[in-house]
This record gives sequence, C-alpha cells and structure tokens, in this order.
Amino acid sequence: MIERAAPRIMKKTRVLVLFGGRSAEHEVSVVSARSVCAAIDRERYDVVLAGITREGHWLLDDGDEKLLSATSVTSGDWPEVRLAGRGSQLVAAQDSPIPGAGFDVVFPLLHGPYGEDGTIQGLLELANVAYVGAGVSASAAGMDKALARAVFRSAGLSQTDYTVLRRSEWRGHPEAVLATLEQTFDYPLFVKPVNLGSSVGITKAHNSGQLSNGLNLAAKFDTKMMIEASVEGARELECAVLGNDEPLASGVGEIIPGAEFYDYNTKYIDDRSELRIPADLDENLTSAVRTMAVRAFQAIDCSGLARVDFLLRPGGDVLINEINTMPGFTPISMYPKLWQAEGLSYADLIDRLIGLAIERCSDRSDLRTKPD
Repeated sequence: MIERAAPRIMKKTRVLVLFGGRSAEHEVSVVSARSVCAAIDRERYDVVLAGITREGHWLLDDGDEKLLSATSVTSGDWPEVRLAGRGSQLVAAQDSPIPGAGFDVVFPLLHGPYGEDGTIQGLLELANVAYVGAGVSASAAGMDKALARAVFRSAGLSQTDYTVLRRSEWRGHPEAVLATLEQTFDYPLFVKPVNLGSSVGITKAHNSGQLSNGLNLAAKFDTKMMIEASVEGARELECAVLGNDEPLASGVGEIIPGAEFYDYNTKYIDDRSELRIPADLDENLTSAVRTMAVRAFQAIDCSGLARVDFLLRPGGDVLINEINTMPGFTPISMYPKLWQAEGLSYADLIDRLIGLAIERCSDRSDLRTKPD
C-alpha cells in the first residue's frame, strides 16, 4: 500500500498595507486601502494594516480592520508604532516588538507627497524590504511634474507648453509674474501644484483674476506651481503600465469629465465623470498611446505600476500629460479597470503587483554594498 504524501502547507505571504499619510490625498488613500483589503486573496496573504495620520504617526490595526472604517486615519485606541531596522517588524513606540506584526512585503497605498514621492520608498529601501511600486528616483520624478516633464522632453515625448514658478517669486512679485505669464501664454491656462495628484489644487484660469486666484490656491499645497497651456477640445486618455524590466501596456481608456475639467470633485465626490474602456480610437492611435506609455514608464525608470495620462488634440496629435506611479486603486479606478478589460481581475492584479515587488527586491539583493 502506497501512503499518500501529506498535503504541503504553503506559508502565507505577510503583506503590510500602508495607507493614509501626510498628504491632501489622505482620504483617497484610505479608500484604495479599503478596496485592496476587501479583494486580496486571504488564502495566499496575511494582511498587516498600518494607518498613517496626517501628523505622520503610524498606527497598527489590531486585526479587525477598524482603522479602515473612517474616512481618515486618526489617533485613538490603536498602538503607535514605527518600522523596525530591517523592515520585517513593526515595533511599539517604546521599542518593544508587537506580536504578529512581521511582514514580507509592503503595499504602500499612499498617494501624493510623503508617500508617492520617494520618501516612503527611501525608508523601505533602508529597511531592506520588498515593496510594491516604483523606486525612490522614479517615485520622486513621477510626483514632481516639473522633473517628469524634463525627463519626458529628453525622451522625445511630445507635451504641452508650460512653465514652473516658485511660490516665493509669486508672493514677492505678483504683478510682474502675472505680466510675464500673460505675455508668454494665451488664456485659458491650467495652474497646478507641482507635487500633488488627484487634481487637488488645480485651477483652469480664463483671465488674470482667475489666474491670480489659481496661483494662490496652488501655493497652499506646494512651493512650486506649474502653469500650463490648455489644449482646448482635447480628449483625455489614460493607459496603465504593469511590470518591471519588461513592462506591458493595457488598452487605452478615455475620461469624459462631468465638469470643465477632471477635477477632484468630479473624480471622487460628484461622480459625474464617465470612463470609456476602450476609448474610441483607431488602431494606430491606440498603438501610439500604448507605446508612449511604456516609453514614459521606462524614461523615469519606473517599476511595478503606473498610469500614464495623455491629451489627444482635435488634429490627432498625442501629448503626454503626466505619469502617476501609485494611481487610485479602487475597483472603479481607471488603473484596475483598464487591466480588468484585458482579462486581469482586481484580485489577480494585486497578486501580480506583490509578485513584482518581491521580484524587484530579489533582483537587487546581490548588489554590492562595499568596493572590492
């Protein structure tokens, strides 16, 4: 009689989900984390939750995921923790280990500054832990619209006309700044904080009064503002990229804004926008957008994931607008919906991203830390 081998028990991968953060996109991050935790395969993954308050305090969920029940992360009954030296543990503020808080990979579902701009990525690199998404330099370049535009220009990617203004210059010489901008550009103009996403702090200005108000608004969120020529009549296209050294592009989607432009309220509050997947484009235009998306991804040395946004002029020219290295990640967000249209479910997409994180960390594990 041949005895049957005992079933092999696979060790679950422990995933630390980071969310909240010190950003105006704090609430968006909470929604993304809530969606990931609802969809992740619990047969394969154990989830450790750490919410970051607006003040930068890390709070450990005790397992019931109540930290995700509110719209924002606030201090309460949860223990305050910090990341341990080698990244495999969370420890209490008084340096005592917290049982069960070890992890194998981090999913930093943090949008905007202090989460998507290379800061958290640098911390995780120092802790020598695998994490989902772009590395330090790619995250920093993707978050800083001015840096990204410079990289895209070097890569030969067409884009809109723009200039970058420092807040100190605007506050010190407002009349001179307005005069220079009106001599350089025609209205309408977009004004954006350089380091922010989710369309927070963006204004479309049709006259000097609106331009002044837009600069004042953007200056509340960043010390650098981008002033950008509006491409009137343009269609807003988006493409998702997935992978490390050999990234793949999804099909192309289109945003039909429910307002004059795709602002924060239209994205997350009013629900007046429409997502069309696939976009109604001919084969050549679709191929051009997909190719540009991969070129942008590789130009900033991205890894894991990114959503690349484009403007399609009425004449047919495609212009790159920006790259988002940690896009909104709810089931109704464009990034997962684009991959769903390609046959990759939301849960499978999470699984793929965790695998890419571990792959990237493993690929870098043999790098030397001292000279010969």
